[in-house]
Amino acid sequence: MKRLAIALFAVAALAGCATTGKLSSSERLQLYRAHAGAPVKDFQYFGSLNGWTELGDSALAVWTKPNEAWLLNLSGPCMDLSYAPAISVTNMMGRVSAKFDRVIVRGGGPNMMRVPCRIDTIQPLDVKALRASEKELREARIEARAEDQSGN
Repeated sequence: MKRLAIALFAVAALAGCATTGKLSSSERLQLYRAHAGAPVKDFQYFGSLNGWTELGDSALAVWTKPNEAWLLNLSGPCMDLSYAPAISVTNMMGRVSAKFDRVIVRGGGPNMMRVPCRIDTIQPLDVKALRASEKELREARIEARAEDQSGN
């Protein structure tokens, strides 16, 4: 069932990105949600992020290790998340908790007032499956581009 959902998403994403070659934030969010597990109350945080990906203005993925990532759904829109050069995540004694901790957008000058964005839900991501799906989408886009060029 999950494979069917991913395949359907891939077809829809290809239709949407055939002209731009890049997934939109909402398409990326759909892909990440397809690889997210059941919500958890918190996760271990080691003081720095290994990476992050914005998924629109109310969700993002954060990597705590190269093969460990979390989908953070925020309680509402987070100003400037799509343009942020950096973020930070609050935590209590090395744990980031849903409904309690926040994402803070960084950058934009020293006088920029930033409103922290509350984390509503946390879901573990199946990083291996997510990377495989991203690879399939890239390969499908390359094939679609090649077909478009040969048809012209």
